[in-house]
Amino acid sequence: MKREFIYLWYYFSIQFEQIFFYWVLGMVFGSAISVFLKDQIHSTFSSLCEKRLGVFGIVIASVLGIASPLCMYGTIPIAASFSAKGIRDDWLAAFMMSSVLLNPQLLIYSIALGKAALMVRILTCFFCGIAAGLLVRIFYKGKSFFDFKEFHEPKSRDTDTNIIFRFFKNFGRNIRATGLYFLIGILLSALFQRYVPAGAVASLFGKNKGFGILMAATIGVPLYVCGGGTIPLLQAWLEDGMSMGSAASFMITGPATKITNLGALKSALGIKRFALYLGFVIIFALISGITVNLLIHH
Repeated sequence: MKREFIYLWYYFSIQFEQIFFYWVLGMVFGSAISVFLKDQIHSTFSSLCEKRLGVFGIVIASVLGIASPLCMYGTIPIAASFSAKGIRDDWLAAFMMSSVLLNPQLLIYSIALGKAALMVRILTCFFCGIAAGLLVRIFYKGKSFFDFKEFHEPKSRDTDTNIIFRFFKNFGRNIRATGLYFLIGILLSALFQRYVPAGAVASLFGKNKGFGILMAATIGVPLYVCGGGTIPLLQAWLEDGMSMGSAASFMITGPATKITNLGALKSALGIKRFALYLGFVIIFALISGITVNLLIHH
């Protein structure tokens, strides 16, 4: 028993040392954007309703969604306020989709996965937002896609008059929100490294490319609770032979189907459009995974 504890502590401590810096940096960066830039990002998006940007507005909306520091739970009420100001549904779809998949804090965390995985995450999230916006534009032209009647713009929690105190309070909330999941993620990674042979990961998520992508997309649904918590797992899996396409698939389905937030999304979409959303997420994840593997291996 003592020997097993020593082995687990060894894997845990190595993983902790590799990722701790990126976790802290991500919280600092995320809190800084939330306190100093969030209002500017959202006001920039609100101002788009005054411009005739057409399809290009979807591209801008996807970029601003990634830049927004909000998670899905915070994005939906903000999107409701944007809708009330006249922002089009296709732009909203692009903004919400990319915002759900990636934010500045998670982007910094993802540096720990290496340059290739970081670029794959940024590009797949960006294009997923664009794809969502284009589909809403094509199939819901002249019709409403969202129903925001139940949602109101949330009150900001960053209200301290001293901007430095405001930053540190936001930073403290980030630690409380992600710290436990970060440690659980490292513990799960240590357990995988100790008890799951590297060859098993490679054979499941690596060699059988199509099956591995499908499996990664599937396990992303129940396993994903917090973005920072999955980084240690992904890092260990990639080192053990997981294909980049499988990682891309996991990084899409995980945050897009985060169980704690799906209820709010279902309220904003209704049953039919919610089912379309889930179908879109799975299909896009599979296409992205296959495409990434084809591009990397050719």
